[in-house]
Amino acid sequence: MRLRQFSILFLVLFLAGCGGDVIEENMSGHLPDFEFTTQDNEPLGLNDLEGNWWIADFMYTNCRSVCPMMTANMLQVQSQLNEENIDITIVSFSVDPDYDTPEILKEYANEYQVDTTNWSFLTGYDFDTVQELSVHSFKTSLEQAGPDTGDDQIAHGTNFFLVNPAGEVVKKYDGLGQGANDDVVEDLKNIL
Repeated sequence: MRLRQFSILFLVLFLAGCGGDVIEENMSGHLPDFEFTTQDNEPLGLNDLEGNWWIADFMYTNCRSVCPMMTANMLQVQSQLNEENIDITIVSFSVDPDYDTPEILKEYANEYQVDTTNWSFLTGYDFDTVQELSVHSFKTSLEQAGPDTGDDQIAHGTNFFLVNPAGEVVKKYDGLGQGANDDVVEDLKNIL
């Protein structure tokens, strides 16, 4: 009898360990309800994303340092996901919403040849709102450029984030590193 119980327990644990929908999570953050404006001047909110896995990052169009590389890396993620027939939404939150109007964001997307059928650039909020979202939900820094610095560049985190269907941020990746692109895609392949 004990051998049979042990065999059943072993089989259950083995099968649980083989599940394809498990990833190594490295963070936990809950997103508040939101509804912002896309580059197409359309609303997009947490309710629209509910029930689906999605990827997020923070950027702005006047960024002269990290954003061009992050956008290029996210383009590579989008391309790899398309090659794998994985339909995931990508959401880029502008950290300069006063400048980044829907029209400016649309120009930026066109400049990078972004496929906006599944990648939205968001604006339509104030800086305090995106800072609250960045710091408290995504647990990444965001500091507005100070008037004393003589520089208009905004300091923000450089991670990509994986958000689960319940609106919880469960994993972050290095948005500047080439290997992170493969990690995002591999995790989504395992999940989906």
